[in-house]
Amino acid sequence: MSADQQVFHEYRKLLFSVAYRVLGSAADAEDAVQDAWIKWSSADRCQVTDPKAYLTRIVSNLALERLRSTRHKRETYVGPWLPEPILTSSDTADAVTDAESVSMAMLVVLETLSPLERAVFVLKEVFGFSHAEIAEAVERSEAAVRQAAHRAREHVRARRPRFAADRSRQREVTERFFVAATGGDINTLMELLSPDVTLWTDGGGKVRQALKPVVGAQTVASWFAAIGTVTYQGVQPADIRAELVEINGGPGIVFSTPDRVIATVTFDFEFDGRITAIHNVANPDKLQAITDGTAHDVATR
Repeated sequence: MSADQQVFHEYRKLLFSVAYRVLGSAADAEDAVQDAWIKWSSADRCQVTDPKAYLTRIVSNLALERLRSTRHKRETYVGPWLPEPILTSSDTADAVTDAESVSMAMLVVLETLSPLERAVFVLKEVFGFSHAEIAEAVERSEAAVRQAAHRAREHVRARRPRFAADRSRQREVTERFFVAATGGDINTLMELLSPDVTLWTDGGGKVRQALKPVVGAQTVASWFAAIGTVTYQGVQPADIRAELVEINGGPGIVFSTPDRVIATVTFDFEFDGRITAIHNVANPDKLQAITDGTAHDVATR
């Protein structure tokens, strides 16, 4: 490996971490990182005094361009659009800030920002870059970046979950939910769900899913209690395997058959541990990162 390759490899995880948070898509983030490598390999690196800042600037700009180009596709998406889930390492879960900033709940909130606001928020609030550094990265004035950062911060503060249960409680509730759902125990499911729990399902028009949010503990509990009794995507219940894994920095469930992953489920929690929202991704185009089985390190440092 050449010296230039070694430098890029050193920061590759960081570049993916930035791009994924900006884009909410593992596939698009990998493409942005690959494009960053092409730019890095063809650049005059003798003029680069800070490779980390330089590479972050490149991948941020690439991710911002890609986000703008995919915006229309997301606005015309069939049913709710959810981020592409990824497997994460336990190290991420130990770093509460890293885990929260890559959680499904946060990525869903970030999706409501403009592309510029999202990129600025990620670089400022998650990675701690200065306004001046961000201005250079996104090719805007420092004043414009400050305004975007303020708007994004206020927007996220108003919409992000305020009180989440501690991680051990989240894990405990997820394990109980897992046992209840796979066993058809609707009473336990009702105990674990907030009365106004919302289930978001993303099939992208590729597989049959609810096109609108499913609201209420009774309806959502019935939905999951039926897992072990109904055919799903043409697969008999006996052929579906459910596994507890870490997804986007928190506990989640992967449903699979012997030859493919068919869905993931992740949760938002109240302070007391009850589940307030469930994100169910079933669009096969969004399950490749889970299928690959690679656990991503999405640390911010």
